[in-house]
Amino acid sequence: MKSFTIALIGNPNVGKSAIFNELTGANAHVGNWPGVTVEKKEGKFTYIDTEINVVDLPGIYSLSADSIDERIARDYIVKQKPDLVVCIVDSTNLVRNLYLFVLLKELGAKTLLVLNMIDLIDNKLEIDDAKLSQSLKTRVVKTSATKKIGIDNLKEAIFDELHHAQEELFVDYGSDIERSIEKIKSLLNNLDLPYSKRFVSIKLLEQDPIIIEELKKLQKDNIIENVLLEINSLEKIYTDLQTEIIEKRYALIEGIVKNTTKHLVSIEDRLTLSDKIDKIVTNRYLGIPIFAIAMLIVFEATFKLGGFFADYIEQFFGWFGEISAQYIHNPLLQSFVKDGLIGGVGTVIVFLPNILILFLFLSFLEDVGYMARAAFVMDKLMHSIGLPGRAFIPLILGFGCNVPAIMATRTIADEKDRLLTILINPFISCTARLPIYVLLTGIFFKDRYPALIIFSLYTLGIIVAILSAKLFRSTIPKLKGKVSFLIMELPIYRLPTLKAVLLHSWERTREFLKKAGTVIFFGVVLVWLLSSLPFGVEYASEQSYVGVLGKFFAPILSPVGFGFGKRLLL
Repeated sequence: MKSFTIALIGNPNVGKSAIFNELTGANAHVGNWPGVTVEKKEGKFTYIDTEINVVDLPGIYSLSADSIDERIARDYIVKQKPDLVVCIVDSTNLVRNLYLFVLLKELGAKTLLVLNMIDLIDNKLEIDDAKLSQSLKTRVVKTSATKKIGIDNLKEAIFDELHHAQEELFVDYGSDIERSIEKIKSLLNNLDLPYSKRFVSIKLLEQDPIIIEELKKLQKDNIIENVLLEINSLEKIYTDLQTEIIEKRYALIEGIVKNTTKHLVSIEDRLTLSDKIDKIVTNRYLGIPIFAIAMLIVFEATFKLGGFFADYIEQFFGWFGEISAQYIHNPLLQSFVKDGLIGGVGTVIVFLPNILILFLFLSFLEDVGYMARAAFVMDKLMHSIGLPGRAFIPLILGFGCNVPAIMATRTIADEKDRLLTILINPFISCTARLPIYVLLTGIFFKDRYPALIIFSLYTLGIIVAILSAKLFRSTIPKLKGKVSFLIMELPIYRLPTLKAVLLHSWERTREFLKKAGTVIFFGVVLVWLLSSLPFGVEYASEQSYVGVLGKFFAPILSPVGFGFGKRLLL
């Protein structure tokens, strides 16, 4: 059987994950890209007599390598050389989305263009896909992943394009810039680079740091010096050379879109439901209160529903431990199975309801399109503490579990902002701390507004995170500097599929099980071991290792009411 590899790429919120799920079904697995903790999705499907491996690249806006995601995408296309790059775009926003496609063509990738969300432009916009295909020098397929429209056509198109050659797409940058591109290309003639010579020349004029670094490694400083001379010459003509290059690409895109699309409604009628909702939820006065109410509902529902299921899970593992112990006669092995293995698994699983339910709510809000608005609404407030609005989403995820929350910081392009967000994220109270909060509140404030006390503990964590952010930003040299601006596209509101919400929720919950869950499990087993050693002593008695430790710390804890007689084993 023949085998090919394709890569899926596109801007965030274009339905790329939905396309991936429809293509691969259950034949998918998730890992990390080599060397970085960034999620890597791979799957496969079979068409006729061909096995097609699918790699889902991170959602990005360009190939400038300014962020980890962009570097991963560009490096994969250039170094791994997939047989086909499937670029997925939002049909409701062609101009913005096609910018990445043009960069792919300049890079020299073999492409297929997918116009997703085609159902959202019915009776509003007419796209001549044949004409668009001719203009962009690539095959075009219309789909709606959520409505399962065009998926079979997409599979057929992928199969066909794997067996056909493609024309190059030429972007005319004007006589002056084109003259410089040709001069730089001539300097690159004897170099063995993985990129096309034209792409490298353009990127050098844009002063791409990755390309410059690669030339330095090849000891081609003379080429860099000549490029700088060309840049200086062009900057006498253009006030901002990089902006001029970007505008030439957009000019080509706008011209193509204008010639291949036709609006079927007036400008007034194009005001979508998303625009009308945004007038309320992004209002400068109503935005933050609406967000606060939404989060209050999410957390209240999370803890109410999660607590209900957690109680039953705890009872089940207690019952299961007792039943299992009846069939084991060796006291030490009995204790290990009951308190170590079953108790350890139960301690991990009891956290799952809260985490899974929280991620269900957050995944729903994210897929609906509201979380992007939340980042936009919170941007000004986040700037005041030294963070960009984009850092807000990883911090919110921290209330569920800090592990996937820290991994989510990869969406922050600026390294300073990303590191600062990682540093303060542990101050956000995750669900694993809730049992501790409940325990301490029950001891010290049993009859004094326990719910308010727990809420105050969460609030205190937020305040400490804010103060730490300001402190770190002003004192740590590597974190000093201006906060990056928030530039993001607000996706249209759409009702996500249950499958997509469940998949996103499970992916984040699985990270908790893999990272935090294993630590908690081994922690419980370690406590059991310390409580059972040395062999022959009563479990958790004063003669056990944990008992010795307890007596050592007793003088420190006795002023607040903890004595060794009140054994507290977590």
